[in-house]
Amino acid sequence: MPSRYWVLVLLLIGGVWTALPAAAQVQIRDVELAERSDGQGHVLRVQTTERIEAFSMPEQPNDSSVVEWTLYNAALAESVELPTGGPIAQVGAEIIDGHFTLRIHLTEDATVRANAYRDGASDDLLLNLSTSTAQSAEERAEEAARSAREVVESARQRWRLDTVVIDPGHGGQDHGATANGVREKEIVLAVSKKLGGYLEEYLGIEVLYTRDDDTFIELEERGRFANEHGAKLFISIHANAAGSSQAYGTETFFLGPSKTESARRVMERENSVIRYEDNTDVYDEYDDQQLVRATLTQSAYLRQSQDLAGLIEDQFSERVNRRSRGVKQAPFYVLWGASMPAVLVEMGFLSNRSEANFLSSEQGQTYMASAIFRAVREYKSHYERGMAPVAGE
Repeated sequence: MPSRYWVLVLLLIGGVWTALPAAAQVQIRDVELAERSDGQGHVLRVQTTERIEAFSMPEQPNDSSVVEWTLYNAALAESVELPTGGPIAQVGAEIIDGHFTLRIHLTEDATVRANAYRDGASDDLLLNLSTSTAQSAEERAEEAARSAREVVESARQRWRLDTVVIDPGHGGQDHGATANGVREKEIVLAVSKKLGGYLEEYLGIEVLYTRDDDTFIELEERGRFANEHGAKLFISIHANAAGSSQAYGTETFFLGPSKTESARRVMERENSVIRYEDNTDVYDEYDDQQLVRATLTQSAYLRQSQDLAGLIEDQFSERVNRRSRGVKQAPFYVLWGASMPAVLVEMGFLSNRSEANFLSSEQGQTYMASAIFRAVREYKSHYERGMAPVAGE
């Protein structure tokens, strides 16, 4: 792999980019244009199947003849026709990274002032295109205050960590690591359910599972499931194994190239489960070049993934007294498709009798689930303030 690719990836990873995970798209079912009752402009009303949690304030980026307005995690139903009339000559629409942008082209003689807000009586969004040239100081202050409130509320909703997908590894015919009479698929399902219960009860988070019974789910499908349900975090739970019974400790991974031989071995073992899948051809494109593209695509989430991984490892070592083998990167297939902060947790080595006994015990599973819960709780408090948590602080 040419070094310039990894230089670019590392620059992006080392930066301070932050972004929000993709959420399930709300359908726009109708768009209507009506003249204001005072005759001083027009209002574009956007009707949706459910509440759109976040939207931008309208912008006129290059010149006053175009107004751009973005509705986050929204899509236009096929049957909807975009209206024209009044000051609107043409309306274009574009989906960028799952977000719907209206591009409104104004008539040549139109001079408008655009602002957006929610309809107080419904989930509709309103784009006010005011053509009034006279506006009192009180009206300007009220308009500014309303816009500020909408921006704050929009940002608050976007930063709310409300949905987590927990992915218990393996399942069905894929037993995962098996040693000392313990099977990985059973351990990780038990810990996952405990973790999910804590998140629901104590943080009020909606928790979804890629599997909640002894079923095999294809790796690519697990990330897709998280995307489709608008998850803000993806946590894949696993247990490790090694040729030596002396290996022990926890480690938490996020997406990236393997930097150590041990990380590569763990990745190869977890990725090898595709042999149970019906169609493995989809993974033929998962090469170094594709990893670069995937890492660039997820670059905005990698710092958050790394931070969460660090918090998890801190909890394992400080609160559960486990040996932390650290935070690592590896190209796990299950992490490639998750468009949100995503980690893969290895809770210990089943090939080590002591760790196998601990992880198969009720107390051990409770401790491990509680540690991950506390890490998510700390991450959530930072995340919802729009700050990146730093492990060890």
